[in-house]
Amino acid sequence: MPYLERDGDVFILYLGNEGETDNENRFGPEWIDAVHSKLDEVEAHEGPAALVTTATGKFYTNGLDTTWIFGNLDGLPGYLDKVHTIYSRLLTFPMATVAAVQGHAFGAGAMLASSHDFQIMRADRGFYCLPEVGLNMPFTVGMSALLNSRLPKQTAVDAMTTGRRFGGADALAAGIVQETVDGDGVLAAAVTKASALTSTHGKNLAGIKAGIHRDALADLAQVTDKSNFSFG
Repeated sequence: MPYLERDGDVFILYLGNEGETDNENRFGPEWIDAVHSKLDEVEAHEGPAALVTTATGKFYTNGLDTTWIFGNLDGLPGYLDKVHTIYSRLLTFPMATVAAVQGHAFGAGAMLASSHDFQIMRADRGFYCLPEVGLNMPFTVGMSALLNSRLPKQTAVDAMTTGRRFGGADALAAGIVQETVDGDGVLAAAVTKASALTSTHGKNLAGIKAGIHRDALADLAQVTDKSNFSFG
């Protein structure tokens, strides 16, 4: 499950424990609740602060919890609405946010990375992929709005309609990330980026972000229509 560490004024939210049996950091309902709980802790901090998210091992996060979905298909729309809350919260988080993508960011996990202010990816083992087209799974209105607002238009078309897997160099060239880092230096690079922005923490920053992402936030707040959404 997610846990927090701290490097000076930078909070580091790890999306899961490497030693856990299932360390793909998927968006299970309990995982979503745990992320919100950790974000509550960070948000309660007074004074300079910034947030970095990362993970250990192969996966940054492998997206939706498909095991839970197939066992709870009637609850899928409500589950997706809950997923949206993570994106909306990060889009308006009252401090700078940096995704340190050390591994695979797939599906909902790719969208999580795109919900941050900045993205830094490991050059050799970082990957960004939206596999929904191959899974015959539509994007929700909110997910589509998020991706279209955070990615260059042609990159969104490419990523969403082909399921292409972008490695570090490709992700940088496509505008998905702003920086790539060799080896294990991605977390240090993200902390350095975040450390330079800790003074922006506060309500004013949250308001600025809300204005920037107004349209995407409105679509993410929509209730998922069961009649227009299926899996498989």
